[in-house]
Amino acid sequence: MRGPVGLCGCRDGIQTRLLELGAHPVSSVSKNTDFLIVGEKAGSKLDKARVLGITTLTEQEFEDMTG
Repeated sequence: MRGPVGLCGCRDGIQTRLLELGAHPVSSVSKNTDFLIVGEKAGSKLDKARVLGITTLTEQEFEDMTG
């Protein structure tokens, strides 16, 4: 997760939801990354995800995807 996010007002809300879904949140982007949830200022991790062809999601897309 990169950049400011707002689920429950903090990144912890998204991380908690990911854990509930059985995901394994990590702080780095690599070829093993499935999705990157991005905020307004995602920066270099977004650039790396694009180079690696990793799917990026906005917070809203993540919420829509996970219900």
